[in-house]
Formats: sequence, structure tokens, C-alpha cells
Amino acid sequence: MAIPSSFARADFTPGFLDHGGPYYLGPAAEGVRVVGLRIMPHHINYSQAAHGGVISTLADVALSHAVYDAERPRLTPSTVTLTVNYLAGARLGDWLEARVRIDRLGGRTAYTSGGIWRGEEQIATMSGVFAFRRP
Repeated sequence: MAIPSSFARADFTPGFLDHGGPYYLGPAAEGVRVVGLRIMPHHINYSQAAHGGVISTLADVALSHAVYDAERPRLTPSTVTLTVNYLAGARLGDWLEARVRIDRLGGRTAYTSGGIWRGEEQIATMSGVFAFRRP
């Protein structure tokens, strides 16, 4: 279960994300970094699939990270809305990649969208709105 060599473990702040990951940051695709996650035993639900909350947390992590990383100094986004549509399940050992677009970055609000992929198969769509303050 090797992590792709183009990904490095994310150093997100301690707390909740330590329990849901570990998450990995990959190279930028269309200017936004890809967030990866290997499905591990602690992600699995009673039907031996990744819990839906794991997928929605990956969506929130990836979308908010794109906003965080969009400018220097970095932005501090807070989730306003998050929508995840589940298209297929993920199983133990699957490598998932969340690919994000920033659709609009305004003065205090960012609109984002994207998808979560297992190889060539999209398993979820996602969109989010984030509030932030510039430093």
C-alpha cells in the first residue's frame, strides 16, 4: 500500500484531522494541489466500505486547503456550505485523490468545486463555499 511518490504527508494542524487521515498533498493540477487519502481500517464502516463521513471530510479538507493556499499570506477559510454527492464506494486500501477548482475567489467568500477519484473512476462530486478574512 505505498503512497504515490509524488505525494508528501500533509502537516495539517493537530486535532481532528489527525484522526481522519493521514492526508497527503500531491502536485498541483491546474494550479490547485491534489489531496490524497489511503483508505485504512479506521475509515471503514459496518459494510466494509469507507464511511461517508470520511469522504465528506476529505472533500472539506481538499476544498478548504485550496482556498487556504490560494494567496500569500495564506487565507484562513471557514466552511459555510459543503455538498457531497456519492457516486461509488471506496474500499480498504483504495487510494483516493480529491481534485479541486476554485470557481470564484471574492473579497470574503470563495466558491469551490471538484471531485474525488479512485484511479480513473470518479466516486464523488463536491462543492463548497468558504468565508475568510484576509490578514
